[in-house]
Amino acid sequence: MLLLVALAASPLVPGRLRALRVAWLAFVYLLLEALGLAIMFGLWIASGLGWRIHAPPFQRAHYWLAGMFLRTLFWQARWVLRLQIDIDGPDPDTAAPGRPILVLCRHAGPGDSFTITHALINWYEREPRIVLKDTLQWDPAIDVLLNRLPSRFIAPPLPGGRAAAASATPDPEAAVGALATGLDANDAFVIFPEGGNFTPSRRRRGIDRLRNLGLSKMAARAEAMRHVLAPRPGGVLAALDAAPDADVVMVAHTGLDHLVTVRDIWRELPMDKAITMRWWLEPASAIPAGRNERIDWLYKWWERIDTWIGDQARSR
Repeated sequence: MLLLVALAASPLVPGRLRALRVAWLAFVYLLLEALGLAIMFGLWIASGLGWRIHAPPFQRAHYWLAGMFLRTLFWQARWVLRLQIDIDGPDPDTAAPGRPILVLCRHAGPGDSFTITHALINWYEREPRIVLKDTLQWDPAIDVLLNRLPSRFIAPPLPGGRAAAASATPDPEAAVGALATGLDANDAFVIFPEGGNFTPSRRRRGIDRLRNLGLSKMAARAEAMRHVLAPRPGGVLAALDAAPDADVVMVAHTGLDHLVTVRDIWRELPMDKAITMRWWLEPASAIPAGRNERIDWLYKWWERIDTWIGDQARSR
């Protein structure tokens, strides 16, 4: 019924069958969601009603399920949205084979957390440990799946009052450090240092926050970066302390970062676009030891990423 309504409405809206494309992707997502929940219910029963759900065989089964979900979703995105992903730079296979990695990602555009997870699981056979916003738990399948895999849902502090403070994760840095502890050869710890998708208003608030904290030099550096948010170093520092032998892979992407609102996404359908993902390797031996030096190191990387994004925008 949903598809029939969308098909009937498509000639009435601008673009090429936009409503039908959106309805089809929604149908595929809901179908995958239902299938995933059914499979996870079966795994829960097979694990002794959850008794061994965190044992290695069931962990591998859940990573397989995540890979299947994302592989199907991106297959449909390529077909329905005419979307492709191009890789540039030393990916995890060539950069750090057989070594644990910390993956620090730029956060901008729709679905970039899905994109990086898809790449790590399906292309590079990594088992990601991911730090995410707690709002993603509103999705039932994501909630069940990632609470069975190594991951942390972080509730960020909100502006205002005790109620806002009570909603935040009590010690997010400790939670991040615990997640990054004990990485093995095929693990990839994933964190988004900006803490949220890039928007002009978020960028401005981040700069103002640094100024209000008396960090005028950091605020000036953040203001000079036009395409990224100022990175929040707390989680990154905790991960570096917890996994001192892990190499660091920086990931930036561009292609959909101009899509900020639902209206932007709707206007671009079908997208006919390529997402370019750029990877950089920073070996563990090159990471500075001191806290302030590491913060400066992180900002320098984000300045480099900002320059790369600007170069990509000018070349299009």
